[in-house]
Amino acid sequence: MANNILSSTHDAEECVNDTLHRAWEAIPPKRPAFLGAYLSKITRNLSLKRWRAAGAIKRGSGQADLMLRELTQAIPLPRTTEDEFEYSQTVGAINTYLRGMDTNARVIFIRRYFFGDSIADISRQFKSSESKIKSMLFRARQKLKIHLEKEGVVI
Repeated sequence: MANNILSSTHDAEECVNDTLHRAWEAIPPKRPAFLGAYLSKITRNLSLKRWRAAGAIKRGSGQADLMLRELTQAIPLPRTTEDEFEYSQTVGAINTYLRGMDTNARVIFIRRYFFGDSIADISRQFKSSESKIKSMLFRARQKLKIHLEKEGVVI
């Protein structure tokens, strides 16, 4: 996941090491219910933080930029402290939307927007054409946008 976001083996290895270090410090007092999901979330957050700080577009393939640009058309990002509360409500609405999706569509959506997999990797994994995966993701983003608007999220 870190390599998908950062497009740099060295940076990805550092993020994985930082993930293990943070998990080592955090786990004794609070045990995660799902260790894999817990570690994935830490890795993703650290990778995105490093990508933003380093300006990955200049150094990498821009995969993270493309992934985030696709999502920002459907999901507003918090810009102020007041937006944080609305953001948490948005996260709840997104989770509701994801639970209602077809299993394959949900897995493809999560592989793309959580794990940062490329369209080519997803198409190989699902033995589908890249255009089919792009269409599925486009429709999923459009439906997500409609769902969020119904939930009162300002886009």
